Amino acid sequence: MSKVYFTRNITPESLVKMYEVLGVELPGRVAVKMSTGESEHSNHLRPALIADLIHRVNGTIVECCTAYGGSRQDVKDHWAAIHERGFEKVAKVDIMDEDAEFDLPIENGFHLDRDIVGEHLKNYDSMLVLSHFKRHIMGGFGGALKNVSIGIASTHGKANIHSAGVTTDAEKCWKCGTKQDDFLESMADACKAVMNYMKAEGKPMAYISVANRLSVDCDCDAHPHEPEMADLGIFASLDPVALDQACYDAVKQSDDPGKAALIERMDSRHAIRTVEAACEHGLGERAYEIVSLD
Repeated sequence: MSKVYFTRNITPESLVKMYEVLGVELPGRVAVKMSTGESEHSNHLRPALIADLIHRVNGTIVECCTAYGGSRQDVKDHWAAIHERGFEKVAKVDIMDEDAEFDLPIENGFHLDRDIVGEHLKNYDSMLVLSHFKRHIMGGFGGALKNVSIGIASTHGKANIHSAGVTTDAEKCWKCGTKQDDFLESMADACKAVMNYMKAEGKPMAYISVANRLSVDCDCDAHPHEPEMADLGIFASLDPVALDQACYDAVKQSDDPGKAALIERMDSRHAIRTVEAACEHGLGERAYEIVSLD
């Protein structure tokens, strides 16, 4: 049974504490995978919150370009967005697919036989997956598994995941009519590719998810719906499957009546299928023990 650490306190100091309680020291060049958000109005994690943690691991914030329009599909626009949101003021930042991309093979995937990721992934020795847990218009919710799969994929890779392997064209992928579970299972396939690559290269990974600003809309939404549910806290684990399951369960089990909209979004998109599929791929376990630091 995997351990998932939890605190209700969402502060820079708590983020550092949550990393340290995992009992790992990420070595060498540390990639901190997080979303830099679609606009200043998005609910992405703010630089002031994450700065101390980035400094603690001596990390570089890493991103990849999106597969939809907006402010982050074009590399030049993406850099402008990063600068506008103040991330460069607190840490080094790297757009991993700025120069090139490469394929990661997937054996026995549900739908994919490869994942396409940013070339700069090769430059890092370890990774901290720092996620904003929230709902998502397509995936139902976005957490650690989505951050690893969609987040590390290049624009072509994102199109490949969204279309369940039909196309790598960012314009065509939205017209494929992909079945929902096929998309969710393709995210699990992409997770398998990244996690197997990192393991084979001897590059450890750790996972922290911040469950705040719990809007029904993702950080890819420039004008998200105002949250109806109060913040939950910070969750951390070395198992991304257990981490996502714990965050999902925390919403379901909350006494906050504002959870109704979030649960509808998760269940109507069958969001838990990504967790199930990742577990079936052997990427972690759904059974977990909550260890509260409060």
